[in-house]
Amino acid sequence: MATEVARMTAQPEDGQRESNRPEDTPYRAARRKAARYAVPAAVVGVTALTVGLVPALADSGDPDLPELTAHQLVAKLAGAHEEHFSGTVRVSTDLGLPGLDSGAFGGLGGPARSGGGDADPQSRLTELASGTHTLRLAADGPERQRLSILEDAAEYSVIRDGARAWAYDSANDKAVRLDVPVSEHAERSPYTALTPQELADRALEAVDAHTTVRVDGTARVAGRDAYQLVIEPKQSGSTVKAVRILVDARTGTPLRAALTARDGGKPVVEAGFTKVSFTAPAAKTFSFTPPKGTEVTEPKKEVPADRAAGPDAGALKDLLGGSRTYGEGWTTVARLDLPAGAGGIASQKAGGGQAGQLVDSLAKEVKGSFGTGRLFSTRLVNVLLTDDGHVYAGAVTKDTLVKAAESRK
Repeated sequence: MATEVARMTAQPEDGQRESNRPEDTPYRAARRKAARYAVPAAVVGVTALTVGLVPALADSGDPDLPELTAHQLVAKLAGAHEEHFSGTVRVSTDLGLPGLDSGAFGGLGGPARSGGGDADPQSRLTELASGTHTLRLAADGPERQRLSILEDAAEYSVIRDGARAWAYDSANDKAVRLDVPVSEHAERSPYTALTPQELADRALEAVDAHTTVRVDGTARVAGRDAYQLVIEPKQSGSTVKAVRILVDARTGTPLRAALTARDGGKPVVEAGFTKVSFTAPAAKTFSFTPPKGTEVTEPKKEVPADRAAGPDAGALKDLLGGSRTYGEGWTTVARLDLPAGAGGIASQKAGGGQAGQLVDSLAKEVKGSFGTGRLFSTRLVNVLLTDDGHVYAGAVTKDTLVKAAESRK
């Protein structure tokens, strides 16, 4: 997902029973499991908020499973600990950007590739940001994983076996030896974006008092029985309609996750297993030796463990000159301040080249108390660049974004 919904801190509601608080014994146990198996601790807090006691009744034709409340299903999801699995995942992303999704601008960010490029995951995995892709995943504990993007007559893989890790592109016979980030605080691998587990984790992190969590029947996914957990914003100004997570009835593992937008249509982002097995993969799955003739490169630079999962937020803030937020919950809008001297660009044309064509085709001029602005819209995220040097962004409607810009102080 191109932009992550801001993480909210869960607060108990007035009148909430003491037994529902995450500090009680059952929640401490769930928190320990979450930390051990890389499920964010915020998942545990979900059970203390807005989780209605809605039973998971079996729909006609769907598996007849024991009834669970949303409270129980979230706890089951938090306690999932399957470290050994393999399977095939289908990932589909539709942000509503024709230039990206169809390759009209040279496949910028889309699935089309020339076969040139390198095998660095930082650039290759951005291809998942649009279109439909098939992934093959495998894991044997926290230190042995493999992710492969399947293409026509080619495959791109990231393989980790303990302290050794590689990225290999069979289309151009290029390989990169990778640094393995080591940090006891790391919650996610930087190579597992847009998997069902990752999408489920991020959706649960966004749960707060402005959210409804409910169970919506049962289903079959990849030949397995599953409960359906639905997370919905209560606020009307969000572009998010709902996040639906299909949770394996036996293991509690997310089998499919989909985010739908208020504008309707197919999901903005969906990732789900089409085939899955919760047994340890063969050891050879995680073994890799560059084939003869492969061009091998070393990492461009060593990435500190505490920065391996993303950009340095402090450096970004310094570059942009500070930031603040407006609103709350799912309608939070972030404001970034452009460097001095950057004002006025909102009222200018982007210019030539692929990037310029793309910006001009997507931007819409708007006016308000902030002066002139250029509005960039997707099905999920809206971004407003104003003439007075500010950038406003959020998973909110255009009207909500403009109101936030006009109410700035």
